[in-house]
Amino acid sequence: MNDTQLFERYDWTVDPTDASERIDKFITLQNEDWSRSQVQAWVKEGRVTVNGEPIKNNYKLQAEDEVTLRVPPPKEMAIQPEEMSLDIVYEDSDIVVVNKPRGLVVHPAPGHYSGTLVNGLLAHCKDLSGINGVLRPGIVHRIDKDTSGLLMVAKNDKAHMGLAEQLKAHTVNRKYVALVHGVIPHEMGTIEAPIGRDPKNRQQMAVVFENSKPAVTHFIVLERFKEYTMVELKLETGRTHQIRVHMKYIDYPLAGDPKYGPKNTLELDGQALHAKTLGFIHPRTGEQLEFEAPMPKEMLDVIEVLRQA
Repeated sequence: MNDTQLFERYDWTVDPTDASERIDKFITLQNEDWSRSQVQAWVKEGRVTVNGEPIKNNYKLQAEDEVTLRVPPPKEMAIQPEEMSLDIVYEDSDIVVVNKPRGLVVHPAPGHYSGTLVNGLLAHCKDLSGINGVLRPGIVHRIDKDTSGLLMVAKNDKAHMGLAEQLKAHTVNRKYVALVHGVIPHEMGTIEAPIGRDPKNRQQMAVVFENSKPAVTHFIVLERFKEYTMVELKLETGRTHQIRVHMKYIDYPLAGDPKYGPKNTLELDGQALHAKTLGFIHPRTGEQLEFEAPMPKEMLDVIEVLRQA
């Protein structure tokens, strides 16, 4: 490995709750843009050390292990179009609104250059704005890999700038549905707490009061279960992992969340979070547009089980 290269370094101290976890699985959970196969390749290439020593993928972590990963710089490469089945909710010559399924990464990242929503969009429409560069063409905002729901994409730079300005002005109507741990006693609430990098874990976000940005989330209780609550959340700002961080902060973390929630949770492959409503002004026509996407089947099935508990 050439130390003169501009590697991006990540460091973790293993918490006792992660003791006995395989190293490859542990690292994969630290960043939703990393695939397990890519992490395993990095381990084989010696890019991962534990307490300063290279290890194998089947290494079982111990509490207080010091884990270091050095990710090579991203390759400048053209992202290839890939045919895939996309749930297009709306499309014209300027924008696309897509209902993203759970488990689909939005855009390519180091170690994950194929199989993303951007790959599928390039095959679908071939004309996406170039403002965000080669890895994220057309992407005005993103939702996490395991969050399902509505996403707006720009086909040209003018549309991209118009949509981005609305996000900056907090005029885009974004509503989510989530399942959270605990029974929330009040009917509604507002969480106003700044979000920045977690000083204890730089790969996570947290409510912090230095080096942070203002963040506001409104919520309404939709339904209560024995040990969980279904809520509707409206974003006033759009910080990274905002809903997941804010709900953890008030002690009602998202069910199924591998990064911010408890280990004992519902049988879900990722957080129970769905972007159900997206409303904005069309950047060319000035028309107010609003779209709704129903919850995915796996989330509906879990809700039905909770109702019968």
